[in-house]
Amino acid sequence: MKRREFVAILASAAVARPRTAQQKPMPVIGVLGSGSPDPDAPFLAAFLQGLGATGYVEGQNVSIEYRWAETRYERLPALAADLVARKVEVIAALGGTPSAVAAMNATSTIPIIFGVGDPVASGLVGSLAHPDRNLTGISDFITELMPKRLELLSEVVPQTKVIALLVNPSNRSTERMIRDAPEAARAKGLQFPVLTAGTQSEIDAAFATLVQAHAGGLVIGPDPVFRSQRDQLVALASRNAVPTIYPWHEAAVSGGLMSYGASFPALYRQSGIYVGKLLNGAKPADLPVERPTKFELIINIKTARALGLTVPQSLLAQADEVIE
Repeated sequence: MKRREFVAILASAAVARPRTAQQKPMPVIGVLGSGSPDPDAPFLAAFLQGLGATGYVEGQNVSIEYRWAETRYERLPALAADLVARKVEVIAALGGTPSAVAAMNATSTIPIIFGVGDPVASGLVGSLAHPDRNLTGISDFITELMPKRLELLSEVVPQTKVIALLVNPSNRSTERMIRDAPEAARAKGLQFPVLTAGTQSEIDAAFATLVQAHAGGLVIGPDPVFRSQRDQLVALASRNAVPTIYPWHEAAVSGGLMSYGASFPALYRQSGIYVGKLLNGAKPADLPVERPTKFELIINIKTARALGLTVPQSLLAQADEVIE
């Protein structure tokens, strides 16, 4: 072979190698949300931050396909099937139990990261320490804390005999809430009517029923619909002067009386880290379901004053944040 031809071949190979590397497709993550993108924006930002901690940046070395049910749970199976057809590497089911179950039913091979209250009771995994199949994620204990929220609210409204619970009947966790929370209410001698809603108009109707029942307090059940509509819930509670406790810190910050639960941004950040680990080669069975180690009590004193309530000093001493 002549020297000129040999040099030409080497030059051609040098050009071809970078082009091949550039053509390698980015991994694709599927995000399956039960709610809407705008209300979930702070949580999604935390998810992307966690993903970044593992070396993945959206648009640079990873692509994300978003599917939002807009609080219409009946859309989730089709949205999950669409992500499976897209052949995503990982599905991040960031819409609580409804989106996690839809993802689980759509694929038994694509790894799934979830964030739910009790993944064992929901049938997602057989064990927290040793998740089986293709699922793992975060257990936020949001459902298990219902009796504690009732107890905290009753300390602020000790004279009331009626505290209601608002739930979404379409959520699989609702049955457990309805079973566990009334037991705690009976122990305190409280009437505990259960109100149901799954849409914005049904939330309005539930508050009308609440006022007619002369309820002295309201516990908001954890649900992606309610999380998306938290501003509506806070406004209705204020307008109807109903002392209310929420599962999310953001509701108390925006004017709700109280909140108690794990930090949702922290949970979403950990979900992002888990997705990054799966992209880096980990298997779902290698990642035990994580549980929060801290729960936050937030009390909005400004709202308490507007409702004519005096928050006990003992409760203020327990609070992680008091909003003046």
